[in-house]
Amino acid sequence: QVQLVESGGGSVQAGGSLRLSCAASGYTVSSSCMGWFRQAPGKAREGVVIDCDGRTTYANSVKGRFSISKDNAKNTLYLQMDNLKPEDTAMYYCAADRRRIATMWEVLEYKYWGQGTQVTVSS
Repeated sequence: QVQLVESGGGSVQAGGSLRLSCAASGYTVSSSCMGWFRQAPGKAREGVVIDCDGRTTYANSVKGRFSISKDNAKNTLYLQMDNLKPEDTAMYYCAADRRRIATMWEVLEYKYWGQGTQVTVSS
């Protein structure tokens, strides 16, 4: 049984930083496609960063501010978020294991999802 558990969300002021974690069980983060998505109230879930097939791709809105990493020993995926902006406010989800039926930015493409962690950035 695959479980993805996010943590690390919180409330920060604009310009601040947070590091999100996604601890995986029943799934190996080191050799798999994984990514971070987010969903703001009233908006569709959108991809933030995808690490897949040896490539890391960031959404334009977070380039230069967010960074994805993995700790293989802990089987955990991270998202370092710096210089946060109010528009980054959203529920953040990690996703894993592509179905290979759509682009890597599509929500339906991923088999497994965490429960989400809330990030709130105030101005």
